[in-house]
This record gives sequence, C-alpha cells and structure tokens, in this order.
Amino acid sequence: MKSHTFKGGIHPPERKELTEHLPIETVFPFTNSVSIPATQGGAPNTVLVKAGDTVIRGQKIAESDAFMSAPVHASITGTVKKIEFRAVTGNIDVPCIVIEGSGSDETAFMESLDPFTCSKEEALKRIKDAGIVGMGGAAFPTHVKLNPPKGKVIEHVLANAAECEPYLTIDERTMTENTDTLVDGVAITIKVTGAKSGLIVLEDNKSHLVSTLETAITKSGYTNINVVLVKTKYPQGGEKNIVKSALKKEIPSGGLPADIGCVIVNVGTLCAISDAFRLGKPLIDRGLTVSGGACASPKNLRVPVGTLVGDLIPSVIKLNPGIVKILSGGPMMGVAMANANFPIAKNTSGVLFLTAKETDLREENQCINCGKCVTVCSCRLYPVMIAKELEAGNLENARKYGLMDCVECGTCSYVCPAHIQLVQRFRVGKQLFRIDMQKKHQKAEALKAKTAELQGGK
Repeated sequence: MKSHTFKGGIHPPERKELTEHLPIETVFPFTNSVSIPATQGGAPNTVLVKAGDTVIRGQKIAESDAFMSAPVHASITGTVKKIEFRAVTGNIDVPCIVIEGSGSDETAFMESLDPFTCSKEEALKRIKDAGIVGMGGAAFPTHVKLNPPKGKVIEHVLANAAECEPYLTIDERTMTENTDTLVDGVAITIKVTGAKSGLIVLEDNKSHLVSTLETAITKSGYTNINVVLVKTKYPQGGEKNIVKSALKKEIPSGGLPADIGCVIVNVGTLCAISDAFRLGKPLIDRGLTVSGGACASPKNLRVPVGTLVGDLIPSVIKLNPGIVKILSGGPMMGVAMANANFPIAKNTSGVLFLTAKETDLREENQCINCGKCVTVCSCRLYPVMIAKELEAGNLENARKYGLMDCVECGTCSYVCPAHIQLVQRFRVGKQLFRIDMQKKHQKAEALKAKTAELQGGK
C-alpha cells in the first residue's frame, strides 16, 4: 500500500517502543476518588451537584445551555465531597467536582439508540448528551463538529489514526484492542454527517494494523470505509497535514475541514461515539499513555476521567530519579506541569516523565536567520518573520505572515539552532492579537452607539 505525505515536517525520535506492545490496563486511583473538571470543552458549565450528594457513574453533574458546550458526568459512583478550584492541564485553576467512590458498580447510562434508524437531530443530541469532545487534544465538542454550517457538504470522514507525537501509543493500542468499535464509530459518523466515505488514516509505522482494520471493515459490511497509509512524519496528525496527505486537498487559510468537505475525528472519539449509541455510555473513561525516561513502568492505561495523576503513583506508575519535566500530552505539543497532582481529562492523551536527556533546557540565543524554521513548517509559514514582527510589536504584520494560521506543532522550535521558544511566543502573540481585535471591536461599537445617539438627538 502506497503512503503519502505533505511538505515540511520533521522526524523526531519516536520512542514508541516503550509502550507500543503493552495492552491497555484499566486501573483505579488508590485514593478511591476523582477530581472532575466541571468544564472540559466548549462554553463553561454550571455544576449540577453539591457537597454531600450521592452520584452514580454516568450521571450528569455539570452542563451548559450553550450550543458550543459539552456536559460532564460522574466517572465513578460515590459521594460529592466538595467542589473546589484545582490546577488542571495548562496550570490554571478551575472548578473541580471531587467524588469519593463507594465501591459500587452501579451506573446511570442512557438507553441504547440505533444510530442508523434515528434522525440526525436525535443522533447529534445523543453525542452531546454523552459529553463527547475531541480526544486528540482540542476537546472541541463533537456534536458541533459533526453539524457543519448550512451549505457545507461533507464527503469524507477521516479517522485520525496518525498518532504522530513521540512516545504516545494509546491510539494504536485502541485500534488493536477495539477494532470493531472504531469501525462502528466511523460508520456512525458517516451516517450522521451524510458523508460518502470514511478513511482510517494511519502513519506507515503502524502498517501492521492494515490487515486487522481491513478484516474488521469486511466483517462489518460497511463497504464505504477504507484504510489509507501516510508517511511517518511529524506533524502528520495535524488536520491540515492529514487532509493534504490523504486527499491531496488543502484547508484554506482561516478555514475548517468542512470547507473542503471533510470531518476529521480522533480514534478515541470515534470509539466513544460508538459506545454512546450502543451502550448509552457517556465519555467518562480515558485511555492514555504514561511514559518517558523517568518512568520505570511505562504503560497504556484506561482510568476514570478526573483521576489525579499523582494518585496513580506509586501503585500503578513507578518513577525513577531524575525527573526534570512532567508533560500533559506529547513532547511536541504537550504542556509542562508543575507537579503530578492534576486530573486526567477527556483530552489527556498521555503523561510523560522526562529526564534531562529528553528535554532541551538550553537558553535562547539570537536568531541567526538560517531559515530552518521556514523549511520544516508544515503550514508553509515564515516563523522567523512572525517572531521578528511580534518582537517589534507589529501584531498586524505578524498576522500577515501567518500568526493565526500557526497550529503550534512545535516543528520550528525543534529545529531552531538558537533554541528560540517560537511556539511560546506565537501563543502569547495570538492572545495579544485577540485582545487587540476585541478592543477595536469594542471601540467600533462604542463609536456606532455614540453616532446613533447623536443622530437620535437631532
């Protein structure tokens, strides 16, 4: 099977051998408790429970009326001990619902729903009610993604199975152990979106899964699902890159996959979609890879959402001396955490414990204008020019060079011989640009209101 790719990108050490052959272990925190962030994708939720309440696994405990939102459910059965602010990925404090387990296996799942006989509206409601969000990292509400704006015709559903981040293997193990569920999730998503076909897009370092997937597809009877191989290269799993590689199409600047007739869904999300219909199960468990040179027991795990990473140490996760960095996510796009006392959320794909040899702790130097960042940029931007314009305070010029099109994949920072933290600068720059745009909008609205007031007084 021929594999395809995109221009640019890099080949960092994969380091997947630490966990790629290890089955997913279902484990529980030794503290018998979870701290569930009240909002995990979309608009802020309102907490529906209070301290002292008894909750059942699968019960809705936080939600919002906003369309761009996803409810949150209890991942264990027990008692709400308190609702407090706790640090989550990104080192920000958010409201978390702390539940102490009772030991009961009672559940409050929804009734099963046939995805092929229900209406599109019923299907989208089921996906929202299940609290399903993008599990690849973005946590974008899935029911919104599967309901593109009027006029956007979806032709292809792409199952993003690239898993291009080093160390991470949870998607590969999910495909190996839950193949039928994945294929079913693709078929359901095709039905919901009205797409013509589905493509399971694998990097060729996982080509051994092709026969397994094709056998499951044949067994399912879904004739409009196929497997596509793409080159192993980072960031192959980015939306723009996977579309370019698999379909030879390009998402326009500032656009979405729907603009070119595509919907792209992560492997874990597709399995969650199947479970929501077949089992009535909300998204309350999360598979993730725990790895890194400072991890003495690398594993692929499945845990209740809200499990504190620290509550798995040392009963499940055993560590070696020499930890210099803890990452939530992969080494390229993950977020460095102050400690391990943060909850595993719906979009936590991995936790890495890294040694000094695995991290770059060197200080920044002056840019030497070598252009390596331009060569590897998969979005074909000019990182060096964006950085220079940001340093000069020229936000509009930075935007013209592609600031807002940057996907923050980290390839530019990875190859920079001056060790400049380009992605961090771009993240700050984006925030400043959004603030600047908001101020301009507010100023324009104020001027508009003033003009209307003056005209009304005549």
